[in-house]
Amino acid sequence: MALTNELAFARIEQKGAHFIKSSETAYDGMLNVVTTREQIIEFLRFLRDDEQLQCNFLTSLCTVHYPESAGEEFAIVYHLHNWMDNFRIRVKVFLPESDPSIPTATTLWPTANWMERQEFDFFGIQFTGHPNLTRILNVDEMDVFPMRKQYRLEDGTRTDKDDRYFGRDGNYAQTFD
Repeated sequence: MALTNELAFARIEQKGAHFIKSSETAYDGMLNVVTTREQIIEFLRFLRDDEQLQCNFLTSLCTVHYPESAGEEFAIVYHLHNWMDNFRIRVKVFLPESDPSIPTATTLWPTANWMERQEFDFFGIQFTGHPNLTRILNVDEMDVFPMRKQYRLEDGTRTDKDDRYFGRDGNYAQTFD
């Protein structure tokens, strides 16, 4: 029997209900489960090693910045895939801007290495236990994290670009002259 959202969620509730902070089926039909930073590695290991779930491929890992969500400004999003049933699940952890740290997933998937380095480089997420958490695309001397929504997308003197089209209202923590 092919794995579905309903079967996967039933299995998670049966064997790992303590991991679930919240859940939903997203607009794209993918099951989303929110857990905590303290439980993320154990939950990912459960999803990977469970004989029914077998979500053994980390498709991607990314960060979303929600500057208006006090205490949950960053979402770390893991996309997992079960190749046998072509089943996908999205796992999220929300972090406060005051402490953007989370354990590394490189202990489960070595491919998380470069993905985590990218999120560190662009958002400043600290992946504790990472074997080489250094910038990957920006210069080492850079002291800002350019994908945070506190910086303008374009030069403020340009009239052909408008940050509102990119989900930004123009209120920035830091402005440039």
